[in-house]
Amino acid sequence: MKPLNTDALRDKVVVITGGARGIGFETATQLVAAKARVILGDVDGEAVGKAAADLGVEGLELDVTSTESIEAFLDEAERIVGPVDVWVNNAGIMPVGPFLNYDAALIRRTIDIDLMGVIWGTQAAARRMVARGHGHIVNVASVAGRLPTPGLAVYNAAKAGVIEFSEALNAELADTGVAVSTILPSFTNTGLISGLETNRYIRVVEPDVVAAGIVATIITPQVRAAAPRSMGWVHANTIMPQGLKRRARTMTGLDHIFLKYDSSQRAEYNKRIGQ
Repeated sequence: MKPLNTDALRDKVVVITGGARGIGFETATQLVAAKARVILGDVDGEAVGKAAADLGVEGLELDVTSTESIEAFLDEAERIVGPVDVWVNNAGIMPVGPFLNYDAALIRRTIDIDLMGVIWGTQAAARRMVARGHGHIVNVASVAGRLPTPGLAVYNAAKAGVIEFSEALNAELADTGVAVSTILPSFTNTGLISGLETNRYIRVVEPDVVAAGIVATIITPQVRAAAPRSMGWVHANTIMPQGLKRRARTMTGLDHIFLKYDSSQRAEYNKRIGQ
């Protein structure tokens, strides 16, 4: 793959939500290397403070489920660093297991963070960007938004919502100078997949691969992009016959992988997300 020309990133002010760890932290790492001016936001104040210190950037506490928190974060970020050029909605959680076992609080929390957090963050940032006549929103969805999978029903719903919301808003804002993109990562080697038994059919990538996809999309905006790009075939899944989908789930193990997991290996992550 041709190396990215990161010159366009120099001095761009980029916000990354959920930036204390995983994909968010790796994206920040790559952007800092490209001389962008990065601000990390995360609900875990201690973790975001440490992550920011490690990278030499600004880190602020941010609850993406609260419009008040988002507006306060934006005010402080702009006071410290300047107007935001790029807002990356990365914060998210991924509960797994049988849907009938989910309690109402977990369902609401997943939708609030994974879908509503994206919508609220996009609205707050885009309002300021439109007023200035330029800006870019990058929303991190998932291949799960195109691959309905047993054990991921609520996560599937939220990520599918992010994909369609982003495309609709990109069209709506087409004449304003503000672009809206969606990144669809494959299952990524972070806490989200802890305790899950993957196999040779389930593509798991490292956070730096997804981060590189985000950085590439910031440099050259596009409506949606899979990360890695080889996963772009997932968009065709929406038109596949149901019988073929069932056979594919059985062959790849997607019919059961997210229904059963190692509770001890996943305990720390589940505690963090409230499952």
